[in-house]
Amino acid sequence: MDPNALPFDADAMLAGLRAWVECESPTYDAAAVNRMMDIACRALVLSGARIERIAGTGGFGDCLRASFPHLEPHIPGILVMGHLDTVHPIGTLTSLPFRRDGNLAFGPGILDMKGGTYLALEAIRQLQRAGVHTNLPVTVLLTSDEEVGSPSTRDLIEAEASRHAYVLIPEPARPDGGVVTGRYAIARFNLEATGRPSHAGSSPGAGRSAIREMARKLIEIEDMTTASCTFSVGRIHGGQWVNCVSTTCIGEALSMARRQEDLDRGVAAMLDLRPSSNEVQFKVTRGVTRPVWEPDAGGMALYETARQVGRALGADISAHSAGGGSDGNFTGAMGVPTLDGLGAAGAGAHTLNEHIEIDSLVGRGRLMAGLLMELV
Repeated sequence: MDPNALPFDADAMLAGLRAWVECESPTYDAAAVNRMMDIACRALVLSGARIERIAGTGGFGDCLRASFPHLEPHIPGILVMGHLDTVHPIGTLTSLPFRRDGNLAFGPGILDMKGGTYLALEAIRQLQRAGVHTNLPVTVLLTSDEEVGSPSTRDLIEAEASRHAYVLIPEPARPDGGVVTGRYAIARFNLEATGRPSHAGSSPGAGRSAIREMARKLIEIEDMTTASCTFSVGRIHGGQWVNCVSTTCIGEALSMARRQEDLDRGVAAMLDLRPSSNEVQFKVTRGVTRPVWEPDAGGMALYETARQVGRALGADISAHSAGGGSDGNFTGAMGVPTLDGLGAAGAGAHTLNEHIEIDSLVGRGRLMAGLLMELV
């Protein structure tokens, strides 16, 4: 069947997506993420899927595994994978309400990546309504902690991917409408500075500020950035009372590199950081790491299929390696043919200007449907 013939309706899709966007689901609020999973669970059940709800671990929300009916359900098939957690805290809707402005629709998480997940589900629904039987069985996996590096779901992602022939990830499209065939390596780090307390009013000189030490290290860390490996401190929390010289200060840093060897050097440099003096302590521990995903033959063959589908839809789809890790880092590094960046077009991810281009819901939905039909 020609994907152009499928009756995708952008206005109807946007109306359905609105409920997803208005269900705020920041990663660290497991109850909020689970409310979003409830909405997705209902949508998947109504679409004919068999649902498995997988309890969250480590304080994170649940995950969903949805299997759609197929004549050969046990052969390796297609895994459509997305996350329903976002970086936006509860209450972001006040400053970033769902709204439409011409061809743009705004809202927390609408681009990264509720819009892409919704259009992927709509593609599956369209094929079912049209009576189209895909060559391979289709499974959807929705996870709850991607925005913090997938610390509780990496094992689940890798186990599920190992049972499939292909992985399709509807993360946001590239700015030119292209897709992602590789991603840079990413490492996270936990930072801890320890000082010596004193009364900040009567004897400030007797103390040694952990916040001051962290500030020094923030500059040192970010000054390590080069063209091959970047460093950024994104979170700091220190002190408890303003009238006390701070004893502790904690933070998190992130490093990204195009090549694994560059990241490995960056990791070594971070772990080698030392305190500024012997009167304070500073410790770096390694957090979650996403391995580099380099384009390989299987992934590029998958891209060529997408490119052919795109041409039939009137679009020439380009391939990119990209920063900003995704769960494709894991599946691509495993060698499972993976195609990422299949979601909606837009801009402003992780900001108060996050938006999608509404007409991309149809175009990318048809691309996803075409891929599901073509893959063998």
